[in-house]
Parts: sequence; C-alpha cells; structure tokens
Amino acid sequence: MLDELRERCGFPFVITSGYRSVKHSAEINKPNGGGTHTKGIAVDIAVSNGFERMNIVHEALKMGFGGIGVARTFVHIDMRATTPVMWTYG
Repeated sequence: MLDELRERCGFPFVITSGYRSVKHSAEINKPNGGGTHTKGIAVDIAVSNGFERMNIVHEALKMGFGGIGVARTFVHIDMRATTPVMWTYG
C-alpha cells in the first residue's frame, strides 16, 4: 500500500521511521506493547512543504489508512484496525 500511495502522490518518499522495537524511546511508555510502529503497520514520511503534506494526507484517506498524524516535517500513516483517527504533533 505504501508503494501505491507513493505512486498516487507522484513524488519520492523518504521514510524516517518504520518498525520500532518496544524498547525504542518513543514507544517505551505506551500501553499494550507500544504503538503502531511496534506492530509493523506504521511509517513516518518526511515532507518538505505543504503540497507534499496535503497530498499524502489526501491520498492516504482515500486509500483507507486508519491513522494519520501530521507534523511540520513528516506525516505518520498507519493501518490500524480500530476507529480511524487523525492528529497533529505540537
């Protein structure tokens, strides 16, 4: 699905984070054994402008990605099976 998302967006992706061990500092205090990265169903994609950010979010929603997090320098997408959710990073 990640390859399809990249094709739909029409620009290369730089993945800044993929699978993470539950011992990774960003996961260590999360409940249920860590977040979606520890389950191998999440990636963070580097973005350099609002055009890339918007296109990733737009296409990911159309494709059914269940989790989308938007930051200044990256977009998180995941394939969670729970209620879809979107958030921003402060």
